Amino acid sequence: MRPASHDKNYAAGLMWFRRDLRCHDNAALYRALRACRQLHCVFVFDRAILDGLPRADRRVEFIRESLVQLDARLRELAGTPAAGLIVRHAVAVHEIPRLARELGVQAVFAAHDDEPAALGRDAAVRGALADAGIALHTTKDHVIFERQEVLTQAGRPYSVFTPYRNAWRAKLDSFYLKAYPVRAHAAALAPRQAAHQRPVPTLAEIGFEPTNLSALALPPGMEGGQRLLEDFLTRIDAYREQRDHPALRGPSYLSVHLRFGTVSIRELARRAHEREQQSSPGATTWLDELIWRDFYMQVLANFPHVSDGQGHSHSFRREYDAIRWERGAHADALFAAWCEGRTGYPLVDAAMAQLNQTGYMHNRLRMVTACFLSKDLGIDWRRGERYFAQHLNDFDLASNNGGWQWASSSGCDAQPYFRIFNPVSQSRKFDPQGKFILRYLPQLADLPAAALHEPWTTAPLELAAAGVVLGRDYPLPVVDHAVAREQTLKRYAVVKKAA
Repeated sequence: MRPASHDKNYAAGLMWFRRDLRCHDNAALYRALRACRQLHCVFVFDRAILDGLPRADRRVEFIRESLVQLDARLRELAGTPAAGLIVRHAVAVHEIPRLARELGVQAVFAAHDDEPAALGRDAAVRGALADAGIALHTTKDHVIFERQEVLTQAGRPYSVFTPYRNAWRAKLDSFYLKAYPVRAHAAALAPRQAAHQRPVPTLAEIGFEPTNLSALALPPGMEGGQRLLEDFLTRIDAYREQRDHPALRGPSYLSVHLRFGTVSIRELARRAHEREQQSSPGATTWLDELIWRDFYMQVLANFPHVSDGQGHSHSFRREYDAIRWERGAHADALFAAWCEGRTGYPLVDAAMAQLNQTGYMHNRLRMVTACFLSKDLGIDWRRGERYFAQHLNDFDLASNNGGWQWASSSGCDAQPYFRIFNPVSQSRKFDPQGKFILRYLPQLADLPAAALHEPWTTAPLELAAAGVVLGRDYPLPVVDHAVAREQTLKRYAVVKKAA
């Protein structure tokens, strides 16, 4: 549905930033500015989320640094240092209604968030605001198409990607890629009351500690997102060929910025679409990746049984919940080896080291490590899903759940259960010289390149010459892939029988 024109319906309103930490091309902010004669802006460090996190969390630091930029940009747009962002450290369900009453607003504006916990939060806030006679308006912002905007001819949500992608592309036109002109309406940004004219709190003030974020190639905020986008656009034509090779600078590295909305999905899709029209195969592939993101978002919205957002997930294809995964002390030991990068398979271990040290993992390696956990180790994919949720800077419930279900074959349009990545073959194909492996496993640096993919097959003299003792300097494999493959096919037989 195309938006109707907005009059200044409210004397005062409150813009609630969540996963849209930018002021350019922000749909909710635009609609709020159009609807209100004066608009206040707030972000809540929600204790309902933060109190359950470790005290050093890169995501919290990324958000905090992004808020500093957002606050400065809002003041610049308003043309006065008295404007800017009100930042609270509280439980959002309580704080938003309280602040709305304090400011005397008639409406609160925010972007949609279809994660189950967010829907519950927003329902509670909506009710509390309604009790005070205050409206809550939410709008689409973080995807191109959401919920039930793209349906099958039978009027049902899609569960297979390729027809969804075709329908998505058929529906796309310039309207859906158009930026919202926030600056043209910025005069409505209100000066903050004196009590609210405080800077964004430090990490220490909200009970957190600095991380290694500043040492990573992950510039925060709107400025960081724009810098990464402009860099990627110089490389996008080669994206199709380079995206699967973790030692190459192939990806866009924009996933964290998409997660927290420091970039606009409309700008990314528009730039990709423009390059695609110029016959860039890399742009076509990247746009398809953005469509995958929309796909998983609509899966979560339309099939909420896949995850409740509280660590409880169910297979999209319910018959896969009948699989008997490995349990007990041995399974726990295997899971710990996977988490800590001690499986004896260098590509898997280097990928887990990358995640643990940086909070990032290359997309190809997410598939490899997820498949290894579920199909080589026989560990319930939900354990890996939770581990990624704890450690990924770009953790997004829909994409994380969708990716794990794809790798474990339990999701919609997932790889077939009998497709089991060979970690050695994947290593040879996508990191042939072992450059990525050596970045995170320097103890193998003196091994010949050919030996880096399966060092347990290396001749004893070569191991000795490299100063590597397997079991001491680097672990022996925790499983034999060929044996594990046969066990997985037997484990998944229950699914075949159910079909």
